Amino acid sequence: MCVDGTSGTVLVINGQGELLGPALMYHDARAIDEAQQVAQSDPDLGWLGPSASLPKLLYLRAQHPTARYALHQADWIAARLTGQFGIADENNCLKMGYDAAARRWPESAVFNDLRALLPEVRPAGTLMADISPVIAECIGVASTVSIVCGTTDSTAAAIATQIDCPGQAVTCLGSTMTMKVLSETPIFSVEYGVYSHRIDDLWLVGGASNSGGAVLRHFFSQSAINQMTERLNPQQPTGLNYYPLVRDGERFPHADPAWAACTSPRPGDDIRFFQALLEGMAQIEAEAYRLLETLCGIKVTSITTSGGGSVNAAWQAIRQQIIGRPVCRAPISDAAYGAALLARRCPRDHNSSACV
Repeated sequence: MCVDGTSGTVLVINGQGELLGPALMYHDARAIDEAQQVAQSDPDLGWLGPSASLPKLLYLRAQHPTARYALHQADWIAARLTGQFGIADENNCLKMGYDAAARRWPESAVFNDLRALLPEVRPAGTLMADISPVIAECIGVASTVSIVCGTTDSTAAAIATQIDCPGQAVTCLGSTMTMKVLSETPIFSVEYGVYSHRIDDLWLVGGASNSGGAVLRHFFSQSAINQMTERLNPQQPTGLNYYPLVRDGERFPHADPAWAACTSPRPGDDIRFFQALLEGMAQIEAEAYRLLETLCGIKVTSITTSGGGSVNAAWQAIRQQIIGRPVCRAPISDAAYGAALLARRCPRDHNSSACV
């Protein structure tokens, strides 16, 4: 079994595995001072903004001095399944400052007060531990099941599409949008909010915008979205130049907590307004891929779409027109499927257990 979860959601527990307070969610940006502290201590980690795990861990450490382990929610769920705390995957730990290229925690001074909290990090898709017999009985699975180190949700969604060549890209259209391209070289950029997750010997390079489905649901109910989708006209652009955000602040392709949302002027026709929001998101996506092509020195050859928004054929047509690249929907796009593929890849020769 393998768990994926949103990157950057952090919590701390004591030595008995008890939560010391609510998790700070992936989009929580309260750790502004801590992010500045990280950047001043180690400029190489300056790409970790206030919503990243490391600044939030500094914040949580001050709030909970008795903390023993720092975990992401994927780590937390896996730990609850195994009964063993303090193990994490390298994809989730990336935003905690883990050096995935060297596969070690940096020696930067910012880690001095945190080192005792940091988990042991293992590559995604490798063995974590066998399931706890008590938990196995409780949830009705075999006691021979093993728990495999997981990954972030967007990385799992990319794995689910089964892309495997540099230049292939994946856009995940969920509450937020993530745009990532496979590259042979990792890229980290403070200026643009770009980071890289390791998948075997390749790197999934990109970032996450604050724009996405949450903006649509901010203005419309799901039933209204479904009805209006049938009446969209991708062949007739609205001409409105939106940057759709629920509130000011962007992560990628602009790393700017003050980046201004723009959803005005709002036309009287809701369908036109809805289409303009979709066009604005497609423009963000196009800008993101142009940036990634420049940074990685490669050409984006195709874009596979995953996430809830991938079922919207009209949105796909809008995106393809604006981005100017082939856009297709992944046959299977659930992040859970990507996590299952990771579990299946786990070596089966450890002890007597089988990864499932």
